[in-house]
Amino acid sequence: MLRWILALLLIPFLDAVLLAVIVTQFGFVNWVGMVLLVVLTGLVGMLLVRAEGRRTIRKMQRSMAQGKPPTNELLDGGLLIAAGAFLLTPGLVTDLIGFLLAVPLTRIPIRAALKRFVIVPYADKKTGGFASGGVWTFGFPEQEAADERTGPTDGGTYDLGTDDYTVDGDGNEDSYTIEFGDDRTDDGDERDDDPLAR
Repeated sequence: MLRWILALLLIPFLDAVLLAVIVTQFGFVNWVGMVLLVVLTGLVGMLLVRAEGRRTIRKMQRSMAQGKPPTNELLDGGLLIAAGAFLLTPGLVTDLIGFLLAVPLTRIPIRAALKRFVIVPYADKKTGGFASGGVWTFGFPEQEAADERTGPTDGGTYDLGTDDYTVDGDGNEDSYTIEFGDDRTDDGDERDDDPLAR
């Protein structure tokens, strides 16, 4: 999170440095010309974002009419909102980032990278692989290892690793006996310490 905050603070700093360098190095560009350039790029960018937004809404409506989820169009909409925010911020670096997010030629690779490296891993983490289809439909991921751990060893006894025990019923549904294997030690002192052990 700190990286993103530092990156967002670095962008206005780069804008200020770039504007100062351009004004001092190029004599024919004064401060008034620089302000007009920043305002002009912002206006052109906003017109571009508006046109791309309308185009994205039409694409979204078409895909929903066909019964497809408009995932790419929703991502485009989010990127266009970010582009509008960058273009409204005065500065040449922010305008460049805004144009990169607004123009379809550069927005499509940014959308693909965002989808692949941010959205799909996050959705998989939250849904256990269901978002990208990496779920198990039968059994367990490590079925052989699970069978080895829980396979019956002799009539009613299951090897669960360090806990070996058997459950014997008397035919009565309300009572049963649990007998632990050799790994467990029964000390009377331990039972007295634990109020739940009876």
